Amino acid sequence: MLEHISVIAFDIDGTLYHPWALNFRAAGYFLRNARFFLSFSKVRNVMHRTGPLPDFYEYQARLLADRLHCPIQEAKDKIQRIVYDGLKPIFARIKPFPYVHECFERLKAAGYRLALLSDFPPSQKGDTWGLLPYCEVVMGSEEIGALKPSKYPFGVMAKKLGVDLSQILYVGNSVRYDVIGAKNAGMKAAYLLSGWRKFFYKKHPMADISFTDYRQFTDIVIQ
Repeated sequence: MLEHISVIAFDIDGTLYHPWALNFRAAGYFLRNARFFLSFSKVRNVMHRTGPLPDFYEYQARLLADRLHCPIQEAKDKIQRIVYDGLKPIFARIKPFPYVHECFERLKAAGYRLALLSDFPPSQKGDTWGLLPYCEVVMGSEEIGALKPSKYPFGVMAKKLGVDLSQILYVGNSVRYDVIGAKNAGMKAAYLLSGWRKFFYKKHPMADISFTDYRQFTDIVIQ
């Protein structure tokens, strides 16, 4: 199944750490900025269906300004202050899933090339729990103008790595954005199970690999 795979690329948010860790630590912050985050969430839903754009951040701010009834520059400043900068200290207190570092170490030792592709700036997570030295490419899809599940960020990542899309296994926690996005781009996909699927170990039919933790994932890849 992984015979021709040379690169394993990972999503970050919800894939390398548990979403509840962010929700728990940021609960008060989200409540204090509830109106903003509700509007921003709706804007991001639109952005996931849009692109690639020549100026992603301008269009994102324009959509948010319409919802908050404020000038575009004010909306842009709010996004920078509340999302990109404001969440940084919270991420600094979040720990990754168990075995993530071990996973990257073993995959690298086995000869796989590693990469990160996230819909939010990877720099928001600091040194990404010490995983950056293992990765050849670290990308935020916003920087290139399109969020997943667009094929575009997957294609740009493959180009930066100098490999065909069919040589990449993409790992994520979202069926819509990560699994379907990667498969539509021509990659293989690994899905981190959650909820009832994790409880019953119910594999997702669209994913080439379904797994419940990173030790299991590593063992599946390195057989």
